[in-house]
Amino acid sequence: MINLTKLWTGVAQPADGLRYGHGEGEHVVARERKPIVVWNITRTCNLRCVHCYSDSNAVQYPGELDWQEMASVVEDLAAYQVPSLLLSGGEPMIHPRFFELVDKASGLGLKLTISTNGTLITPEKAALLKAAKVAYVGISLDGIGPVHDEFRRKEGAFDAAVRGFKNCHAVNQKTGLRLTLTRHNVENIAQILDFIEDQEIQRVCFYHLVPAGRGSELQVLEPEEARHAIDTLIARVEAWHQQGIDRELLTVTQPADGAYLLVRMAREGHPNLAEARRLLEWNGGGANSSGRGIANIDTRGDVHPDQFWQDVLLGNVKQLPFSKIWQGGNQGSAELLETIRSIGLLSMEERQARMSGPCAECQWFQVCGGGFRTRAAFANYGNLWGSDPACYLRPDEIRA
Repeated sequence: MINLTKLWTGVAQPADGLRYGHGEGEHVVARERKPIVVWNITRTCNLRCVHCYSDSNAVQYPGELDWQEMASVVEDLAAYQVPSLLLSGGEPMIHPRFFELVDKASGLGLKLTISTNGTLITPEKAALLKAAKVAYVGISLDGIGPVHDEFRRKEGAFDAAVRGFKNCHAVNQKTGLRLTLTRHNVENIAQILDFIEDQEIQRVCFYHLVPAGRGSELQVLEPEEARHAIDTLIARVEAWHQQGIDRELLTVTQPADGAYLLVRMAREGHPNLAEARRLLEWNGGGANSSGRGIANIDTRGDVHPDQFWQDVLLGNVKQLPFSKIWQGGNQGSAELLETIRSIGLLSMEERQARMSGPCAECQWFQVCGGGFRTRAAFANYGNLWGSDPACYLRPDEIRA
């Protein structure tokens, strides 16, 4: 994640320790962090979104974990002390034992985030989330009104999601917006930002598209579209800062955003340039994300480097606890996991020497780590050392 608010304004943000090595939960070395775990607890969903990486639908899918298996996963993650657990789907709140799982995880001290489409959050369920001390509820939105409904393939989805926001706000449950940037909605960013202001939403994450599941049918942003999107976000962050509004705005699945931020800071003589570069270099971008700083458990218990990289199997929690798999205990996956992690273990010079494409000569490699590795692997037929095709830096910005 690239926290534009933190890097552009210098104002402290809640997860600085995890992302940049200082503040609450301080870390000394980025690659030694335990992973944030994204757990898809069910594939079933009440919507049928055009960009869904899990290709979910309103049906029951076979092979999902039973309650005892789910309870064992939670106990293992708590004992392993992962920094955060994100419950996703499908639609996680559709799971019949969702609140039992939330209560158990919270009771064991896990920091919980819920990724939801928001349509099922009634006032009563919002109150239960708050009572369970859920750290954050991320509600997905992809446009205003009919634009969102078209993405979600269900009329009324936008209004239902907005009701979910309002129900959470009514009980002071921390809530934010998640949006996937695609060529179909990028032109509506200003309108979405206006909506965030009107609804007084305090946190928003803009995801760059990863072409997985049904999302593989969509196109990532063209370079100029991506630049315009980030410029628009930076401008709004600056405007909020000038107004004294500490609203957290992040971009996800595109470490090149950090490099582009530094390009702009250097061009404009921004006073936070040196500190922003230091923090981004500590983070390491894509070199310390998939397979290191983030992990995924899917609905069947299979473990993956992240929620998008489903064709890479590291083990299954039905046979071995997640903590053991992640430490290389699953004999069949240990070599693969270390290969993925080697991007972060090697020195900058060694890593970059193995890269192909623009990453091989990019001056921002230590900041970006070669982009989002999952998308790069997709585009380069599984080659872990290929360049991220969604990088939008210009040739003159890549070369020192």
